[in-house]
Formats: sequence, C-alpha cells, structure tokens
Amino acid sequence: MNQRTQGIAEHGSRPEPPGTVRNFTVLLSSTPRGARLARLLAVDALRSWGLPHERASHVVAELSANAATHGRLPGRSFRLTLYVIGTTLRVEVTDTRGDRLPAPQVPEAEGESGRGLLLVEALADRWGVTGERFPRKTVWAELGLSAPEPESDVTARSTRR
Repeated sequence: MNQRTQGIAEHGSRPEPPGTVRNFTVLLSSTPRGARLARLLAVDALRSWGLPHERASHVVAELSANAATHGRLPGRSFRLTLYVIGTTLRVEVTDTRGDRLPAPQVPEAEGESGRGLLLVEALADRWGVTGERFPRKTVWAELGLSAPEPESDVTARSTRR
C-alpha cells in the first residue's frame, strides 16, 4: 500500500469538519492493469469516505482505460484524482497525450469498443477535457452525490428473518 492509499485507510473513519474537501490522487502505469487498479482504488476511497461508488467506478474505469489505451506513451504513467466538494465528486484522469483529445463516437453495431465516452456521458452530470502544459491533458467528469438511502422497514424485516 502506498502512502496515499494508506492515508485513506487511516483517515477515512475519522469525523471531518464541515466544508472539508476530500481528495485522493495516485500515479498508475498506462496499462490495462493500471486502469483496473484505478477503479479498485477509487472504489476503496469512496467506500472509506462513506460515499456511493457505483456510477463513479464505471466512470473511473472508462476514463482510465482510455488513458491506458489512447493516452499512452511508453514509460509514462497516468494520474487519477478524485475530489469531493460538497455533494459533487470530480474524477480527473491525466495522461501524456495532449495531442489526442477524446470525442464520443457512434460505435459500430457489432463493434466491441467505442462506447466508453457514451457511458461516461450517460453516468456523469457533466464531463470535459482540460488542456494542460503540453504534452498533458486531463479528462474530467463530475457526478452529483446523494446521501445513502436509509434502510427501509421492508428491507430491514426481510434481512432479520
């Protein structure tokens, strides 16, 4: 466990003052394994913060897979950053291919790829690309967070049996 993920594990259960901005960032290899690890670490961070992670895990998976596939330069990593400000989660994935900007495509009906940004568009409230100092770019997505729903009486009764 690196220092950043260890910080989440250690500080995730402590009460935080109101208005605290939560964040998590990690550099990962631009490989399929790095993309999978990005999703797992994001879910771990969101769980430790007590936040829903379903939609976010899919967004992180798609943006990370794009960074590892289309934003890859040999020997260069990509960066995953999560920010939680108020009720908004911002996911940022920075890679080293500022010359390749993502754009949603109409995938072939029988094609096995080309749907990632359509999925991000469907799951996120908004998304976009920010150019940074060349050669980098950051693809970001923002998701509104809702408080976890309280356990209903019906669910509570059915699990006690």
